[in-house]
Amino acid sequence: MQVERLGHVAIRVEDMERAKAFYLDLGCRLVWDAADWCYLMAGDDGLALLGPDYRAAGPHFAFHFNAREQVQAMHDRLRAAGVAVGGLHDHRDGTASFYLRDPEGNWLEMLYEPAGGVVGNTVAGDGRDPI
Repeated sequence: MQVERLGHVAIRVEDMERAKAFYLDLGCRLVWDAADWCYLMAGDDGLALLGPDYRAAGPHFAFHFNAREQVQAMHDRLRAAGVAVGGLHDHRDGTASFYLRDPEGNWLEMLYEPAGGVVGNTVAGDGRDPI
């Protein structure tokens, strides 16, 4: 099992609306919009904007996998090698992932992303999570 695709970068922002407007103006498309975070795409690559109230994770980059089983296999492999890994969790957008730090202390995520992208690739206009 090896990583095959660097899929997204997540950055912390202080003003979600200002940050969204900036990246949308650059040509990104908004595929997930919640009060505390949003996810934008530029081609096949993603950018997560983490607002001040987002607490699930901090700035990180993520390797994407096409099957949840691949993420589980990576989790098992790293843990067997003695790497400190967080638990594998299913997320509200249809993805599943776990977090770890590289030897230099940088946060990274191993993420399963469904073939169609995040749940429905729908944007909730009222700031609530799409279901």
